[in-house]
Amino acid sequence: MQDPLSQTFSALADPTRRAILARLREGEASVTELAEPFLSQMTLPGVTKHLKVLEKAGLVTKGRDAQWRPCRLNPEPLKDINEWMEAYRAHMEDSLDRLGEYLKTVTQNAPTTPSENHEP
Repeated sequence: MQDPLSQTFSALADPTRRAILARLREGEASVTELAEPFLSQMTLPGVTKHLKVLEKAGLVTKGRDAQWRPCRLNPEPLKDINEWMEAYRAHMEDSLDRLGEYLKTVTQNAPTTPSENHEP
C-alpha cells in the first residue's frame, strides 16, 4: 500500500485525472458529465477507472442523491502536497538568497576591466 502523498502524486500524474479535477473545481458532477469530454478518446469504463484512482487517493468523493451519485472534489490531499512542497520552496529560496549574497561579494571584489571604447 502506498502512503497518501505517493497516492496523490500518482493520481495527479495523469492529464485526464487532472482535467477531471479541474472540472470538479467548478462544482459537483455525475460520472457521465465528467466522462463526456473524454468519450471520443476512451470508453466510459476507462473514465470510471480514472475516477477510482482519484477516489483511492482521496481527491474525489461520491455522494448519493436518489439515483444521482455526484462526484465532488476533496481538496485535503492537495493541502498535504502543498505543505510538503512548501518546505522545499523555502529551502530553495534560502539557497537562492545565499547565492545572491555571494554574487554581490564576488562582483564587488572583481577587478575592473578597461572599456572596449577606450584605447589602452
